[in-house]
Amino acid sequence: MADRSPHFETLLGRIETRSARAGIIGLGYVGLPLAITVARAGFPVTGFDIDPAKIVSLDAGRSYIDAVSDDALAAERDAGRFGATTDFAELAACDIVVICVPTPLTKHRDPDLSFVEATSRAIAARLRPGQLIVLESTTYPGTTDDIVKTILEKTGLKSGAEFFLGFSPEREDPGNRDYHTATIPKVVAGDGADALALMQAFYGAAVKTVVPVSSNATAEAVKLTENIFRSVNIALVNELKTVYAAMGIDVWEVIDAAKTKPFGYMPFYPGPGLGGHCIPIDPFYLTWKSREYELPTRFIELAGEINSAMPRYVVGKLAEALDIRSGKALSRSRVLVVGLAYKKNVGDIRESPSLRLIEVIEERAGRADYHDPFVPEIPSTREYQALKGRKSVTLTEETVKACDAVLIATDHDDVDYAAIARWSPLIIDTRNVFARWGLSADHIIKA
Repeated sequence: MADRSPHFETLLGRIETRSARAGIIGLGYVGLPLAITVARAGFPVTGFDIDPAKIVSLDAGRSYIDAVSDDALAAERDAGRFGATTDFAELAACDIVVICVPTPLTKHRDPDLSFVEATSRAIAARLRPGQLIVLESTTYPGTTDDIVKTILEKTGLKSGAEFFLGFSPEREDPGNRDYHTATIPKVVAGDGADALALMQAFYGAAVKTVVPVSSNATAEAVKLTENIFRSVNIALVNELKTVYAAMGIDVWEVIDAAKTKPFGYMPFYPGPGLGGHCIPIDPFYLTWKSREYELPTRFIELAGEINSAMPRYVVGKLAEALDIRSGKALSRSRVLVVGLAYKKNVGDIRESPSLRLIEVIEERAGRADYHDPFVPEIPSTREYQALKGRKSVTLTEETVKACDAVLIATDHDDVDYAAIARWSPLIIDTRNVFARWGLSADHIIKA
């Protein structure tokens, strides 16, 4: 075996003694939990973000991410292991730099890597020998080696010799009480054996289980595969929902019975559409990349079509129920959407189908209010700027009875469904929540 670079030996020693400083770029749902987990493992951590409001909040000991409590933040800050800044010049002092920035899609469902590219250029401006650079942002296979590496090597420093490059896909699941950053197995890869060894040493010091794979492209493909699997299976049950509904069959009853089979079946559940940063977006990164190889991704694209059609399907069921039960058109109706977040018991509205539901209701000239105990006001979003600033209404008998229908979009636990069943003349339930609460009535319609 060739002699290893002295930069490798030095950085490995600093990782093993916890004296290596980690810089985490992007202090959102991925970056902040990772920063606190790494700090808790004993590393000094500097968090970087372009949003000054986040830095002010963190400096004041206030976390804006559910997965990180104020107490956990204060513990690492007060111990001197965590600080946050907007000054990217401090990257030069970091031995390990982890990129946790957004990777959205364009309007044409092409990858938008502008945040990754801008961050890579910011790192390149301060890059020095002996640093480990890691990408965690979800992307298509080849991004780390073809884009990040290319930008960094324009400095004249070489990956695997002067600096080291790796990829480790994020696996955060907001609201999951059983798993957190330190207990979710971490897939890691590197550009060469030395980079992989450093990735294993660094992440192995902070998380319980590390899963090494052979290349950065493989690790990038792992993340896409996980979310494509979920997207395709959710699309399948969404399609089954529409077919079975036409036959008078309850898809939730079917799934509950099918999952009693102890082998060969895994339950997935229908809903009003897909939400979150991962499942609605990640599959299309592979679809885009596959064009380079002139290969179709029919399952992925069909799943996207089915899942994207769900908000219109749900609003169609709502309009039909209003017409049949009250003789009132949706255009003359007021609807209360319960749940704005994309999943239960969190305040995360990224790609939430609830936003699209409101938009479709109003496209058809209906009025839409919303109630969500976790989202008091709709923040700025890329696609739904017209909804910015709307506030959650209080769930009272008066507000419910003022509406012609209630549409359950997110099944938060902290909602009085029994009261809604008493107060509302019509309920469209996209989550089967009333059946799970043991509530059934003719005015509760599953959709």
